[in-house]
Order: sequence, then C-alpha cells, then structure tokens
Amino acid sequence: MRRLLPQTLRNKMILFTLIIVSVPILVTGYIIKLKTQEALLAEKQDKLFGIAMLLDKYLGEDYSSILQKKQALHADRTTQIKVLNEALENYTDTVTRAYPGVGAGYYSKELDAIITYGPSEYYADKVGIPIGPTHPGRKVMSTSERLVEFAPLVRGNIMNAMIPIVRHGETIGYIWANELTDDIHAQMAAIDYNIYLSVSIGIILSMILMFWMTRGFIHDVETIKDGLESLRFDLRKGIIPMQGELGQISDAINHMAHSLVNARTLNENIMHSIADGVITVDTNGMITSVNKSAETLTGFTVEEIIDKPYKEIFCEGKHFNSLLLDTLVTGTNYIGIEMDYPVKNKYIHISISTSRLKDSTDKIIGAVVVFKDLTEQHRLQTQMIRAERLASLGELMAGVAHEIRNPLTAIKGFVQYLQSTDSDQERQEYMPIIIKEVDRVNRVIETLLYFARPCKTDYKLVELKSLIEETLVLVKNTGTRRKVEFKLQFAETLPAIEGDPEQLKQVFLNLFINAVQAIQDRGMIEITTWQEHGSFVYVRIADTGSGIKPADLDKVFDPFFTTKATGTGLGLAVVQRIINAHHGQVDIKSDVGRGTRVTLQFPVVQRGGEDSEQ
Repeated sequence: MRRLLPQTLRNKMILFTLIIVSVPILVTGYIIKLKTQEALLAEKQDKLFGIAMLLDKYLGEDYSSILQKKQALHADRTTQIKVLNEALENYTDTVTRAYPGVGAGYYSKELDAIITYGPSEYYADKVGIPIGPTHPGRKVMSTSERLVEFAPLVRGNIMNAMIPIVRHGETIGYIWANELTDDIHAQMAAIDYNIYLSVSIGIILSMILMFWMTRGFIHDVETIKDGLESLRFDLRKGIIPMQGELGQISDAINHMAHSLVNARTLNENIMHSIADGVITVDTNGMITSVNKSAETLTGFTVEEIIDKPYKEIFCEGKHFNSLLLDTLVTGTNYIGIEMDYPVKNKYIHISISTSRLKDSTDKIIGAVVVFKDLTEQHRLQTQMIRAERLASLGELMAGVAHEIRNPLTAIKGFVQYLQSTDSDQERQEYMPIIIKEVDRVNRVIETLLYFARPCKTDYKLVELKSLIEETLVLVKNTGTRRKVEFKLQFAETLPAIEGDPEQLKQVFLNLFINAVQAIQDRGMIEITTWQEHGSFVYVRIADTGSGIKPADLDKVFDPFFTTKATGTGLGLAVVQRIINAHHGQVDIKSDVGRGTRVTLQFPVVQRGGEDSEQ
C-alpha cells in the first residue's frame, strides 16, 4: 500500500491538491443538485397552488350561486353538473392553456363529481365522474387542508396540488392543479447533466492548473530546505541571502528572531489600535484587559471594569448568556455570532468571536472576546427591508383597489336608486344592509390604499387630552367596562400639538382596541401623557393583557401580520404610518403574560404646514 502512494513532493502535492479540490467540488455539486431539485419541486408546487387559487377566486360565492343564477338549483344531478361545467369550463381551459402541461379542474362534494377538467379537449370525458374512496381529494375535503400528492390518479403519474373550496365555514369541494411527473423528471435530468458537466470541467481545470503551479514551487522549496536545517537549533545562524522570492524568504527568516523579541510590545500596540473591541478574562472570569475600542463600545472605562468579574459587569440582571464565559468553561469557540450585547445602560447589536487564551506551554490562562458593533448596520437593514415590503405592498394594493372600487361605487349608486322605489318592504329589509356592506368594503379599500399613496396630513392644533377622551367613548361599551378598568394620568399642563385630529384618533382607536382585546378576563389599561425637553409630547398606553411574544415583536408593524384569528394585521401598520407622517416615533415593549406598553412621541410643532409622509 505504501508503494502505491506518491514518493516525491511534487506528486504528493498534486495528489493532495486533487483531493482538496475534487472533494469540495463534488460535495458542492451534489448539494447544488439536491437544492436545485428541492427548488424545482417547490417552484412547481407554488405554481400549481397558484393556479388552484386562481380557479378558487374565479368560482366566486359557491356552486349554489351559479346554479341559482342559471335557474338550475333544483334540477337533477346531471343537469347541475352540466350547468356548472358550462359556467366554469371556459376559464379552466384558459388557465390551463396559459400553463402548458398542467391539468386543473373543480370537484363538487355535494354532487360527488368532477365539474371541469382542463384542457377540456383532452379530459372532457372525466366530467361527472366521482373520485375513488381512497383518492386524496377525499382527504382534502374532510380536513379542509391543502395537499400535494405524487401518485397515479385520473390523469396518470402526476404531481397533484389540491386546495379545499371553503365557503361560510363549510367545505363544498376542492380544486386541483397537476403536472405530469415525467415532465418534472425531464427538467431534473437536464439540470443534473449541467451540474455533472460543470463539476467535471472544474476538476480537470484544477488538475491542470495545480500541475503547472507546482513546477516552479517545488524547485524553490528544495533550494531553501538545506538552509532551514541550519536554523533548526540556532536562529542566529541565519540563511544565506538569495535573489528574488527566495531572497525575500531568507530575509524574513533572518528577521524572525528580532521580531519574536518585540512580539509582546507589538501585540499590545495592535490590540489598542484595532477598531474591534477586545476583552480578556482569566480562568476565574476576572477581566484582565480591555482595548480602547471596547471602552468606546461598552461605555465602561478601564478603571471601572479591570479586575472585576465579567459576569457581574455584563450578565447579572440582564437576561444574557455570555459566550465568553461559555468558551472559558467548555472550550467551545464562537466565530462571527451576531447577538444583542448588554453594555452600559443599553444593548448594542454586535458580531462576536471568542476563544481560549493559552501561554507558550499550551496552558489555558483565560479567554478572549472580539466584537464589532453592527447596531447601525442592523437598524438600516431592518428599515430597508420594511421599506421594500411597504413599497411592494403599496403597488399591489393600488392595483387591487383600482380594480374593485369602481364597480363597488356603481353598485352603491344603483342600490341607493332602488331605495326610492315603491316596494317599501324590500327596500327597508335589504337595501340598508347592502349599502352598509358596500361601505364596509369601501373602508377596507381605503385602508389598503393608505399603503399605496402618500398620507396627506392636514395639520391643526390638537389637544391630546380631549382627543383621547373622545376616542375612549368609542371603546367604552358595556362589555368593555365590565372587564377593563381605564386609568387616566394626564399631565396638568400639556401643550397642543400640530397634527391631523382624524388620523391621530385612528391611531388611538387602534391602540385602545388592541389593548382591550389583549385582556382576556379582567385587567387595566393605563393612559399617561407627559412632556419632555419642551419640544416633544409623549403618550403611553399600557395594558395588563397577554403580551407579545419576543419572536413576534419585530414583526408587529408589518402589514397583514397578525396573531388574531380574525385580525387583518393592518392596525399597527396604520399606526406606524400615521406616526411617521407626523414626524413622531412609536415604541412597543411587551412581557408575555404581563402586558404591553406602547409609547408615542409627538413633536409639538411640525416642520411647516400641510405635509405628507416621505
């Protein structure tokens, strides 16, 4: 076995390099193959579910509405299937033609039959056929949950994405969209071929490059080998000076002894000059050194923390598990871990690395932590992500609102016209309800449009105390008064601020409703106002409700994020947008099981007249 291994340095390096290069390339290629296949399947699944959602949206209210409109609600089963097929087949075909290779359709639970199956030129014969008792569509209708199946079904071996049709809390059927697995496998095979080809070319090119590079390198190594032998036991002997790169190497080695003598002083200078913070502790966890950057980032001076327990300075009472102390105890090194780090009177977001310290005999003498302040970078990234989300949401909502609002206006006008007819019974019974629902939909659209266009603010002098009391009247109904105690602590002298009273009332109404809903049995909502620095007025709304989970706290301002079963997720997003339009700030702190505190900051004087959110 030993004879089979290369004997020369050149061949050993070639073999070693081949292994080092080939193994990562092969592993990377295999991982890329798996990830690509996963991404392809995920893309197929998203596409099929998207097609199914299009069909679900087109269906409208339910099958019964279509039958009633076609005057076939009480017809026999065959007639009803035919009527529904005529109403839905054209759209099913349109969608499936837009996605070649995809089949899709509707199924009715009540009729127990396939209503449409597009493209109809291939699958029209499936209409009216019930699915089998073990068909996964039965499971979708019984559980009301979407499902993806790889199985031989009506069409053959397919990837089938199914969603339930739920109307008024009842599953009335399901919609499917599927694609033949042969097509999917063909795409995967094409991807695999490209990956294999790339990996092979990469390995061949690496071998050629490494062979070329080692020619000159091996010769240089052999030349200086004898010179290094003379330095094995005596660094003062040095290496004979040479030309070119070899001369640079010999000069570097000859200066090594001198560099070692000055190493301690140099290391100390480097430690105090680098921009990253560095703190070291001994084996007992006592702080032994702190560089200038660490003093600046933490706010502590050397005199305050040297020879003090690290745990006492940075951990006690701060719910913080120190990676440095964990490294000291367990020996686990941490590299580039991002975390919130407690410093003097605040937290900063940092990238942290830790390791044990050892002396020249490899004895452990403590541990060191190196950290870089990422607070501003983290804040800017968060703002950028939120801005991008709001921009995308605005574009989407503008399109949706434009398409829906015009027909709603026409409907409302027509209903108002009908109110003037002579049929008092029908008018009094149905028209107010219809108008109320249309207005309700219109209010939702107005809320969505809020994210799609600048928020115009009509500044006036606003007395916050009066505005809050007016808003509380809308919240203090009989049910609320039975379970919630409102405690008002208004500042005796609070200046009026420049603001839009209607928008500010919407802010307080949203916050009060959230606070009331957070209280399950009985609790208290405390509303406090005060002024600081003369230029700002503050309002704090604190409840004793269930609180917000830490993982959800950073997402509460995201549009459509909600933890409520019937919530829209727009309340706090509207609050933040209005506060931003008023050049103020909103801050939320919460403890699970203890309650939530929302603090609003308003400038007393705005930056001039009518303004809009930037």
